[in-house]
Parts: sequence; structure tokens; C-alpha cells
Amino acid sequence: MSEPVVYMIDPLPAHSAAPLGGFESTVHRASTAAPTLTVTDLGASRGDGVFETFGVLAGHAQAVDAHLDRLANSAALLDLPEPNLAQWRVAVAIAADALPDDRQGGIKLVLTRGVEGTGVPTAWIVATVTERDFAERQDGIRVVTLDRGYSSDVARRAPWLLAGAKTLSYAVNMAALREAARRDADDVIFVSSDGFVMEAPTSTVIMRHGDVFTTPRTDIGILPGTSQLSLFEFYRGAGFRAEEALVPAEELVHADGIWLVSSVRLAAPVIDIDGSRIAHDADMTNRMNAALMARDA
Repeated sequence: MSEPVVYMIDPLPAHSAAPLGGFESTVHRASTAAPTLTVTDLGASRGDGVFETFGVLAGHAQAVDAHLDRLANSAALLDLPEPNLAQWRVAVAIAADALPDDRQGGIKLVLTRGVEGTGVPTAWIVATVTERDFAERQDGIRVVTLDRGYSSDVARRAPWLLAGAKTLSYAVNMAALREAARRDADDVIFVSSDGFVMEAPTSTVIMRHGDVFTTPRTDIGILPGTSQLSLFEFYRGAGFRAEEALVPAEELVHADGIWLVSSVRLAAPVIDIDGSRIAHDADMTNRMNAALMARDA
């Protein structure tokens, strides 16, 4: 397995100009064999932070602007200092350049509240080569639906629950994936307690009905998907309709196709939901993944 490449970042105030040495001078290569994070950092002790994961193809990070916009939104929801996006854009490029350009990779960018009591945020990037072959892009995945535990109006009714923020608190998401494995499935589609399709633990849901591609509305307390945004551009360019909607969970089994899409795995077709077979258009899946791989950095 290839060693990850780690960079610690000196986070600058939003909109501040680059220092004398450029933003590059604020990005420091760290040894993976040496400690880089104190145990009193609130990201480690309380999950009090946000992150983004970028796919890297041919040495270029994908959908950088969309990811950084989402990072800024997540930071705002957590009342974290607004990130300096120009600085982060340079840091992402440095991390991507550290990966081989003949293999797919990934970058995880993290911003935490920092060591308790200091008021100074902590930031880092981890760049890794992807070892998987992603056979599920061709073979498909089996999913189960699980109750997310709150209703579709949670973002409006209880904003302190941070629905729609990409936080480090992923324990529930990982528990859901373990439950899927116990049910002999590969992944999960969360359903709101009032019966609407939400998202997967690490992916966005896209459904097809005829010539219409639909994803759940983000105002029900889910993350806006960067890969989904790219695919909606592809659909519309190919003459299809693409829209956000409030989707009742019972409509899943009647879809003409369902995909879970994310930055590294890309588009994986769903072939089974709760034991019911789902139509799989392999040609469309291939076209979707080709579009995702061709995204501008």
C-alpha cells in the first residue's frame, strides 16, 4: 500500500493576501512517522470540524471550486473561521501534484476548531493513491434503506443539528454501513422519518424516471453533492431533464435506474434495494463515469 502524503497548513484569515513567500509557504509537508496532531485538538476529541474529499485524476483534483464552496458553507454552519479559499486552492494543487498522474487518487482536506481554548484552527490535507479497482462501477451495488432518525424539515426546524454540513462526526454514517453489511448489502440509502429519500452515508442519490434524472432536495438536511452537480450538467447537455425534488421512499423501487455518486468512487449503479431488483443501464453508467472523469480541475 502506498504511503499517504500529509501537509499541515497554517490557516490564514479569509480574503487575506498571500504572505511574502506566497500561499505555498503556509503548506508544510509532514512526516507520516511523526506526531502531527495533539490529542486536545477538538477535531480529534469531539469531531468539531469539517472536511472535503476530492477525487484526483491524471494529477488534477476534480471539481475544486464546488468542494471549496461546500467547505466554506460547512464552516459557516459550525461557526468556524471562514476559510481562505485562495490558500486552500493552492494547498489542494500542491497535494494533487504529490500523487502519481497515472493512477486515481484522493485528497482529504480537514479544518477543525483547533486545540481547546486557543481559538486557533487546525488544518491539514492527506493525499493518497486509490488502491481499489472500483468494480462496483460495472457490477453494481446492493443497498438497504435505513431510517435517518429525523424528518425532512430538520434543517429548518433544528439547525443546531448541522444537517447539511460535512462534519468530522461520521460515527453514525459508519454505523449505518456496518448495519448494511449485517444485512448482506454494500451500502445504505437514508430515509427521513417522514418517508423521503435523503442521501447515502458517503454518496449522493440520483434516480432516473424515463428522461428525467432526480436527486433529493438539499433543503431536507442533506449535503449538496459535487459529483451530482457535474452529472446534472452532463444530463442537460445530453438532452435530459435534471431536477431536485422531494422523493417519497416508495418510489425508489419504481425507478428506471439509481446511482450513488461520490468524488472518488464516482457513479455506482444500484442493482438491488431491500431485496428488490433495480434496472441497470450499463451504457448510461459508463457515460456518467466518463463525464465525471472528464471534469475540469
